[in-house]
Amino acid sequence: MHGHVGFPVHKAYATLPPLITFTGRYVLVEPLDAKHIDDLYANLGQPEHHGLWTYLPAGPFQDKESFTEFIGSLTQNKGSVFYAVVDRAQRKAVGFFSLMRIDLENRVVEIGYIVFSPLLQRTTAATEAFYLTARAVFEDLHFRRLEWKCNDLNDLSKRAAARFGFTAEGVFRQHMVVKGSNRDTAWFSIIDSEWPALQDAFAKWLDPLNFDGDRIQRCSLGSFRRT
Repeated sequence: MHGHVGFPVHKAYATLPPLITFTGRYVLVEPLDAKHIDDLYANLGQPEHHGLWTYLPAGPFQDKESFTEFIGSLTQNKGSVFYAVVDRAQRKAVGFFSLMRIDLENRVVEIGYIVFSPLLQRTTAATEAFYLTARAVFEDLHFRRLEWKCNDLNDLSKRAAARFGFTAEGVFRQHMVVKGSNRDTAWFSIIDSEWPALQDAFAKWLDPLNFDGDRIQRCSLGSFRRT
């Protein structure tokens, strides 16, 4: 007799992330394109933004030409789908990220290569961009697992993962060499059975009634998850 090997999973496949725009109240999440280069270079590529690239495999960039080549290489990447985050009020691209390591058969995908400018970091718009993406991953594309990975030294990224409702799964020691330095990688995930409760919390947090006249939150995202 064989021992128990896990609960049965209906045979199905996820769908490749589409090259379409996800529209929110504060942001557009749209396929990364050459039209975003000017905004992204201004908001991510200038010398004062070099710190944004500390934990990433590329960057910082010495000039706009090298930055343009880099963005062009991302748009041609066959294994990942890159999206720009466009602030609707400013009508400017203020960050980008990818859906990567796409495993359709096992229905697993990672959100990664996240580069958000200071204009986007820790804002309602940033939370909405993640929400729109996660909702598509689980509800439209039928993935079972959404992963988040980062350098274990990257405390900002780990705090963001926890705030968004990811579960910490541990650290892969000496997982990679990035820019000549060791990287221990912290792993996080959300699985499909967790998404309905998270979706409800995001929707309640993003409701305009949750913000005062100065756009300060009345209740935290975590408080909605706990309830």
